Amino acid sequence: MPKANIRGLDIHYEVTGKPDDKPILLISGLGTQLTRYSDTFTEQLASRGFYVIRMDNRDIGLSGGYEKDGVPSFHKIIAARVVGARPRVPYTLDHMADDCAGLLDALGIDKAHVAGASMGGMIGQLLAIRHPEKVVSLTSIMSTTGHPSLPRAKPAAQAVLSQQRSDPVNQREAYLDESVTAAVTIGSPGYPEDADMLRARAAADLDRAFRPSGFARQYAAILAAPHRRNELAKLTIPALVIHGTDDPLVTVEGGRDTAASIPGCDLVEIPGMGHNIPEALYATVCDAIQGVAARAYAGS
Repeated sequence: MPKANIRGLDIHYEVTGKPDDKPILLISGLGTQLTRYSDTFTEQLASRGFYVIRMDNRDIGLSGGYEKDGVPSFHKIIAARVVGARPRVPYTLDHMADDCAGLLDALGIDKAHVAGASMGGMIGQLLAIRHPEKVVSLTSIMSTTGHPSLPRAKPAAQAVLSQQRSDPVNQREAYLDESVTAAVTIGSPGYPEDADMLRARAAADLDRAFRPSGFARQYAAILAAPHRRNELAKLTIPALVIHGTDDPLVTVEGGRDTAASIPGCDLVEIPGMGHNIPEALYATVCDAIQGVAARAYAGS
């Protein structure tokens, strides 16, 4: 299994396509493994001339983690933010962006196109902010600047993140039932996905790795992160925001704010899309990524 050691932390990655093609790094969302970018999706990107790199973020999947730090106190993090203090967390989104830069270095890639979904979009934004020399173009999917004035998640979608699920070891079938319900709750009403597929995906992810405390530490990093509006305004790379107008978890206002914050950023809003990338939209998303990548080479 390919791993790169980044400052003492093993980061698992997988590649698809021809190494001589344009490299693109895909960054996953909160608690999701690299498998959330399906083989079909990555193959569609590869067919458009990309060398696709998927990675498990720290603390999730097959990458190294911080189990010794336990589960953070969300109440303390939120209380610190309310009074303007810097919350204490095991690591930050900045650290996760640095993991991405380190992985590119380990693979001998000077710069790459970057696409991230949800938390992956936040990390991608920070990768462009902290390591601008490494990012050719940025695609932020169903993500946000994190500005506190933006609308919050719908209650049912927020509950997907906060509700405790059944123990998958002793109550596997109940856990998988709950996973399907969660996917439908935050998913795309205009592009419903087959329940059997969702269940099979949840089972495959469960069998690959189950790390609920890693999810909690990643969530803590999101809660502790300051907004990125000011830093995004300084970016000079081609950028794209893709967001569903029916996203109940990170509402479309988050995508609009991201696009408005980055000079010259394109915005693609998709009616009927929620907080996922259903297979019916793979071609739409891949075409849009190909378009922003082409902007990076226009006139060169």
